Amino acid sequence: MFDVFLAPHSVSSCSILMSALPKTMRAVVYRGAKDLRVETLPVPRIGASELLVKVAACGVCPTDIKKIEYGTVPPPRVFGHETAGTIVRVGARVRGFRAGERVALHHHVPCLDCHFCRHHAFAQCATYKRTGITAGFEPAGGGYAEYVRVLPFALPGVVKIPAKNSFEEGAMLEPVNTVLKAVRRLALQRGDVVLVAGQGPIGLMFTRLLQLEGAQVLATDLLNSRLKLARKFGARFTQNASRAKLSTHNSQLSTLVSRVTKHRGLDAAIIAVPSDAVALEAQSLLRGGGQLMLFAHTKRGDAFTLDPASVCVDEKDLLGSYSADFTLQREVARLVFSRKLDVRPLITHRFPLEKTADAIALASRPTEDSLKIVVSQD
Repeated sequence: MFDVFLAPHSVSSCSILMSALPKTMRAVVYRGAKDLRVETLPVPRIGASELLVKVAACGVCPTDIKKIEYGTVPPPRVFGHETAGTIVRVGARVRGFRAGERVALHHHVPCLDCHFCRHHAFAQCATYKRTGITAGFEPAGGGYAEYVRVLPFALPGVVKIPAKNSFEEGAMLEPVNTVLKAVRRLALQRGDVVLVAGQGPIGLMFTRLLQLEGAQVLATDLLNSRLKLARKFGARFTQNASRAKLSTHNSQLSTLVSRVTKHRGLDAAIIAVPSDAVALEAQSLLRGGGQLMLFAHTKRGDAFTLDPASVCVDEKDLLGSYSADFTLQREVARLVFSRKLDVRPLITHRFPLEKTADAIALASRPTEDSLKIVVSQD
């Protein structure tokens, strides 16, 4: 459980005039491992090429959870990067935005000029690794605060939210972007059979986006309630992993894969849970030339044994995908705002800003009825 310290604040809860912003705001400050405190900070001051946004919704992301849980980054910081809100100040040099517009923010934008960018490896770009929105301290997202400053290099990722859509839908653009980026890395063909291991919020996004791409999705999870939702999101086949009894070539999952692929094997497998055993089982179920995508193995230092001949002789590709791609942001917005990918059923829990620590705790230890968790100030 995370410790919570409430500090006094002077921010009014009433509507704020664009010309009369408060000087201070509430923010959830990371002070060390499992230590989050609601504190009073100055409202960020913006430069001529920046925006100031009043936060309405911020999704809880597993990458932030790990940093908070294990204390892997130095404090103090204000986390939260799946952010949407209302523009309240526009820098004098900014064009295309005005105060009062509802927007979804994008926290990483690459330089487009370095060696990594020339190879389309945007997530490895030094500029990309900088965070483009901040509530103060080290720019680290800032969505767990009442206001965020949008730095100049992050402006290309800012998207306006249509009137029919909610702030919560806007906040979901970032995680959907990360999933679409991974799907595109696989370069699948219509009719390919793809395993998606894990049907949490990310796995369900994979299931729907893959179905839209024409893939036949085999979804696995430990919870039948999530498998039921996976079928609604487009899964053609489902398997309860708790009954699969992982044992290479001798499990219910192996039998199902053999049947639906006519003994060929999976075209691809996406591992949306941080399980080495699941990754190894999935790799064994790939056809020759198939692809294994790791999407949840983000903790450095972990290791598992993989038969190198399966990569060399069987030509099975091992891939990873991390973070978002700003060049996909407009396409992601169309998918989410048109509700071809309807993210609303994924959001199960909402917490006010002062309960952010509780939101993080639930996300780090999900229950059977919890999926996507949002810190809401709307």
